[in-house]
Amino acid sequence: MKNILIILLLLPQIFLAQNGFEKGNELYHKNQFQDAVQAYESVLKTNKQSAELYFNLGNSYYKLNKVAPAIYNFEKALLLKPNDKDILNNLAFAQKLQIDEVKEIPEVGFEKVLTNLTSSRNYNSWAWVAVFGSFFILLFFIFYYFSHSTVLKRLFFGGMFLSLLVMLLALFAAISEKNNDTLFRPAIVFDEQVEVKSEPKADAPNAFILHEGTKVEVKENLDNWRRIALPDGADGWILDSSIKELK
Repeated sequence: MKNILIILLLLPQIFLAQNGFEKGNELYHKNQFQDAVQAYESVLKTNKQSAELYFNLGNSYYKLNKVAPAIYNFEKALLLKPNDKDILNNLAFAQKLQIDEVKEIPEVGFEKVLTNLTSSRNYNSWAWVAVFGSFFILLFFIFYYFSHSTVLKRLFFGGMFLSLLVMLLALFAAISEKNNDTLFRPAIVFDEQVEVKSEPKADAPNAFILHEGTKVEVKENLDNWRRIALPDGADGWILDSSIKELK
């Protein structure tokens, strides 16, 4: 009975969300982009979200030449649907409207290889690889234990060893990606232009200036200040009202 009541309470929200999404699509196709934004935003207020919703909202803001909201919503869509070609393509178009050009410091050597390997999958995928690795360790051990052939014993022992390596690598990658996901706090600058300070004080010297749409990483909180870092290694302090975190 309790579950039925919960479903009945949620049905109006689901209906309103679907209706708002479809209304937003209709308004977008009529080139009524500001009204489309309001329709999509009304869906978000019901705590409903999807990659498609953020993608369409990003497109609407892009049509209105609102750089920061467009980039923000495309980035939100990517969090829910990583590596989607349409989202990546439209995000690239929106980023061309940015004023700031921040070049990322490239990783080199073993660090680059390790980063590319661990980031090729999310931590859930790596966790499943580790589970399958442990399953094959057990399977090869059973074959090894009951086998009477020396050649087969060596073969199954090699399989156990290889499965162990795969499991350990997957566990390392899963933990690494989980930590990165937990600690990484990306944000988008929403102010048209903002002075980034060298210290968390309004009268501190400027470290550099940023413009709307630039993606930063939040490193530290201090009252209403946030220490941010750029891909090129530069960092400084900015008021929390000037940025909007993606997570």
